[in-house]
Amino acid sequence: MSILLNRETKALIQGITGRVGQSQTRWMLEYGTNIVAGVTPGKGSWVVEGIPVYDTVAEAVAEQGAEASVFFVPPQGVKETAIQTIDVGIKLIVVITEHVPVHDVMEIREYATDSDVQIVGPTSPGIITVGEAKLGIMPGNMFKPGRIGLISRSGTLSYEVSVNLATAGFGQSTAVGIGADPVVFTNVPELLRLFEEDPDTDLVVLVGEVGGMQEEEAAEYIKKSMTKPVVAYIAGLNAPQEKRMGHAGAIIQGDGRGTAQSKVSALQEAGVEVAQFPAEVVRLVQKRLASS
Repeated sequence: MSILLNRETKALIQGITGRVGQSQTRWMLEYGTNIVAGVTPGKGSWVVEGIPVYDTVAEAVAEQGAEASVFFVPPQGVKETAIQTIDVGIKLIVVITEHVPVHDVMEIREYATDSDVQIVGPTSPGIITVGEAKLGIMPGNMFKPGRIGLISRSGTLSYEVSVNLATAGFGQSTAVGIGADPVVFTNVPELLRLFEEDPDTDLVVLVGEVGGMQEEEAAEYIKKSMTKPVVAYIAGLNAPQEKRMGHAGAIIQGDGRGTAQSKVSALQEAGVEVAQFPAEVVRLVQKRLASS
């Protein structure tokens, strides 16, 4: 089992003919991802790494039965690409693209409201169901198959945490990088629900950071609905207020919300063990699994 993605999922790469699209397609194929088609308008006669390229997503779905898509398209093209992809019934969209205009993200979210589609990103490193398939740029050698779910706002921290867990003998079921823009498509409570329902996930690790309200919202969900243990790490304990820290979404509001301290407090009140530094996540995972 897994959430969102498995080795049978028929994947479509949009922007497959670009430099990044071609190289990432090769690595996703090497990992085992079931890529059936690519799309780049005007390049429908191309073949990339043995994968047929189509001019439109509608053609790719009709010909190859694609059901999930990952975007390696320029930011100004994400909204139109997303709308076309939603319209043809794709069930999972992963947006790797950075610098997507916030109003475009909001319009896509609104457009997708009545559709049965899960969108992850933008600025996402992707999704990996470990040992089966990956959509995005997550390095497969940083993960090991196991029973720990991982949700992260930071790509690099997700890799660090996963390597530490794997070294200690704790592999991962699925890891999801949700992106760290001010507005993202996927909320943490929805992913927690999916992990809660997954019989092959025993514990969830949440890697958060300053800015936004995702972690506070997660704490409310955990308190009300989670039966599986959750361990967290929040980056930015020393970040100054009202200063953006790296990611577009990592800005602390002047009313005190969005600080690392407020997130830690909310999670601890929900019964979540919170690590003081990334390496401590392993010890807390060991502790929670031993007591559950």
